[in-house]
This record gives sequence, C-alpha cells and structure tokens, in this order.
Amino acid sequence: MLKSRLGGFVFQLIAFLLALGFVSLILLAVGASPFDAYKNMITGSVGSGRKFAEVLVSFVPLLLVTAGLLVTFSAGLWNIGVEGQIVLGAIGTTWVLRQFVESSVSPWLVISLAILGGMIVGAIWASFAGMLKTFGGVNEIFGGLGLNFVATALTLYLIFGPWKRDGVASMSGTEPFPEAFALPQLEGFRISPWALVIALVAVMIVYFILNGTYFGLKIIAVGKNIRAAYLLGIPTWQYSLYSFLICGALAGVAGALQVTAVYYRLIPAISSGYGYLGLMVAMLINYQAIWAVPVALFFAALNIGSIQLPIVMKLDSSLSGVLQGILVLFVLLTEGVRQKIVKKG
Repeated sequence: MLKSRLGGFVFQLIAFLLALGFVSLILLAVGASPFDAYKNMITGSVGSGRKFAEVLVSFVPLLLVTAGLLVTFSAGLWNIGVEGQIVLGAIGTTWVLRQFVESSVSPWLVISLAILGGMIVGAIWASFAGMLKTFGGVNEIFGGLGLNFVATALTLYLIFGPWKRDGVASMSGTEPFPEAFALPQLEGFRISPWALVIALVAVMIVYFILNGTYFGLKIIAVGKNIRAAYLLGIPTWQYSLYSFLICGALAGVAGALQVTAVYYRLIPAISSGYGYLGLMVAMLINYQAIWAVPVALFFAALNIGSIQLPIVMKLDSSLSGVLQGILVLFVLLTEGVRQKIVKKG
C-alpha cells in the first residue's frame, strides 16, 4: 500500500513538473520570463496577509463545490451543471434576504435562513439534471450545460427586471443588502471566518460520508458498476439522485456565501467560474476528499496570484487557467501510464 501511494505521488510530481515545463515554453514563446511570471503569481497570492485573505475568499466556494462534486463523481456522474447550481443558490439566498430587508427579525436568523434557502434551491436545481438523466435518458453533461445557460439567463432577467436597482438596471447587480445581513469578516481583511468554517466542515462531512458510512459505500458501488450494484439490491437511480442533491446543496451554499460574505448582492457573474474550476480540482485529486483542501487552496492561490500578471508583466491573467488545465491533463496522462505499469507488473 505504501509503495503504491509513493508511486502515485512520484507520478503526480512528474505531472506537475511537466505542466510547469509546458507553460514555461509558452511563456518563452511570447517573450516572457517564466521565473518572473511564477514569482509574481506567488507574490500576488501570499505576498501579504491581505493577499492571502483574498486567496481564502476564492478558496471557500471552490472547496464547497469540490466537496459536492466528489459525491457525484463517486456515483459515476459528471455534474457539469454545478455552475448553474451555484447561481441558483445565490438567487435563492437573494430572494430570502429580500423578504426581510425591512423586518426586525434577528440578522443572524435571516442569514441562516438565507444560506439554508440557497442550499435548498441549489439542491432542487441539481435534481433537475438528475431527473433528466434518470427519467428522460438525457446525459447529465448535456442536461447540466443546458441548465447552466438557463441559470445565467434567469440571473440576468432578475437583475435587469424584477430585482433591478431603483431607477436603473445595472450590470453591477441588485441593490446591496443592509450591512447587518453580511457575515462578519476579520478586521482589516475581506474573508469571513464563518464562511471558511462552513467550507471546511462541509468537506469533512463529505469525507465521512464517502469513507465512513454505508450510504457512501452504496454511492461508490453505483459509481463503480451500476449494474452490479443493482443486482446487489441497491436502488441505483435513487442513489444517483441523492448524489445530485448533495452536490447541488453544497454548490447552493457556495452561491449563498458569495452573496452573504463577498458581494452582498446578486451580480451577473456570481458563480465566478468556480463550478468548472471545481471539476478540475476533483479530477486532479482523483476523487479523494482528503486532498480537497490543499489542492483547492493551491488553485485558489493561482487564481488570485495571476491578477499580478497583467499589472506587472502585461500578460493575460488567464495564464493561471492554462496552468490549471495543463496540470489536470498531465496528471490524468501520468495516472494512465502508472495504471498500465501496475497492470504489467
């Protein structure tokens, strides 16, 4: 077992070095110094307490989404619609908050209800993809992508329609909520410790479900071999739907925290691409929840650190996305090579 883990680590290290080498070649091709680019990305993410706090702001929704995707991936499902589930979570949270803007209800109760609302709406939206697959025979990838477009359109409709700001419809989003409806932040920083705790607790719950319960074992069995699981008496379509509900609920919480801890309103790009980024993180860690925290933190650091590239080096910040995508690609390739070597051995 130890030898197998060590071998897996070595191959992942090789994949990381190959990815860095490939991106370095791209940088050299455009006349930029790879060393300076990586240095600026590191400085931009951990160069100060404020910058690291920004990394944590990105880390929270990414970790929540990754945790949810680990459940659907374990069930053998590609929940591409997770991006839309984040959006619907934000919409559900915004709706709840709007109901209490002029009320005297305790702000903590309102925030709790708003996050719960985001969780429920995210889960309901995810169930649509699950039902399309289960009852309509629609592949979850296509169903999820379609639902993502609907979620985006719904957001724009609300921001420029029923929920538009007084006298103006603005791309900046809906009217900001009262300060009392915001999760408390660390003084001098933009990160809410409550949001961070919620994300960490969520990934621990997912780890426990997948590694310490019969429920999780049945989900994994469905993902490994759905026909064999059915023959063993596991209600396969129900467990597939359960995995969608769990993932959607966690994505909904991510959207809720984007509203209550980051933007304090609904904006057009509320998901910030965390759904698609979470897919890469989940693939990179090979669906193992124990690696979700460090890898999600690394990807969040790349996201924030890359902001320095256009400022300092006149390079596009999308370089971090290139590095993330290539890293996942090389990890998958080296894992395939490793599996072949193991089988031959």
